[in-house]
Amino acid sequence: MLYLQILYSFTSDDITTTIIPITLFAVVAGPLCNFQRCSHVVFWIWLHLLHFNVANQIIDPQEDGKNKSSRPIPAGLISTEDATVLRWALIPICLVISACYSSQVFGLSFVLTLFIIFYNELKAHEHWISKNFITAVGYACFEIGSTLIAGKDMSRLEPTAISAICLSLAVFTSTLHAQDFKDVEGDRLIGRQTLPIAFPNLARTSMLVALPLWSICLSRVWEVNTLCTLAFTGYAAMVGLRFMTCQTSQAARMSCKLYSLWFSVAHLLPAYWRYFREAQTYSF
Repeated sequence: MLYLQILYSFTSDDITTTIIPITLFAVVAGPLCNFQRCSHVVFWIWLHLLHFNVANQIIDPQEDGKNKSSRPIPAGLISTEDATVLRWALIPICLVISACYSSQVFGLSFVLTLFIIFYNELKAHEHWISKNFITAVGYACFEIGSTLIAGKDMSRLEPTAISAICLSLAVFTSTLHAQDFKDVEGDRLIGRQTLPIAFPNLARTSMLVALPLWSICLSRVWEVNTLCTLAFTGYAAMVGLRFMTCQTSQAARMSCKLYSLWFSVAHLLPAYWRYFREAQTYSF
C-alpha cells in the first residue's frame, strides 16, 4: 500500500489540471468506443503523467520544499536516489504499454519521452518560452494518445477529433501560464523565469482577455446555444478577473482550480456539438 501511496502522491496535484480534462476530452473527441476503454485512457494518461512528474520532481527538490512540501520526496516518502531509479524505469514501461495499443500511440509515447528529457534534464523549464512550448507539445501528445486509445481505430483520428485537438492546443498554449501563478514564490527562489515572473502585468491581463474570447470562439465553433454561451463566457470573465485582482498565493491556487474547471468544460464542448446539436437537428 505504501508503494501505491507514493505513486499516487507523485500525481495527486494534477488530477484536476491534467487527468480529468484530458480524459473528458478523449471520451468526447474519440469518441469513446465502449465503456471499458475508459479505464485504458485514464491509465495511459496517469502513467505518462507519473513519468513526467517523477522526472520533474527529482531535478530540484528545493523547489518542492518551498511550493509543494507534501510531494513524496520532500515529505520523506521516497529518497531522491530511489525516485531516480523509478524515473528511468518508467521509460521502457511507458513505451511497452503504449506499443500494445498501436504504433501511433507508441510514437507519441516516444515523443513524450524525448520532451520530458528536454524539459527536465536539459533544463528547458528554466525559461518561460521553452517551458511553455514543450508543455504545449507534451499536452498535445497526451490528448492525441488518449483520444486514439478511446476511439474505435487506435491508428487514426476522426476529423472532428483533429479539429478538437487543434483548438485545445491553441487554448492551452495561450492560457497555460495560469498554472504558474501559484508557484511564483518557489520559481523565483530557484531563478526560473515563468511568464508571471517575467511579465506579471501582461500575464494577468492575458487571462482576463483570453478566457472570455476563447469561450466565445469555442462556443461558436461547437455551435453552443446562446444561454450556455453566456454562462460559459460569464464564468470565464469571472475567472480572468480573479487573476487580475486576487494576487496572493492562496488566491492564485483557487484561481488555478477555477481555471481548471473552465478548461474541463471547454474540453466537453465537442460533446455538445456531437450529441446535443445533432439531437436538436433530428428533433426538427
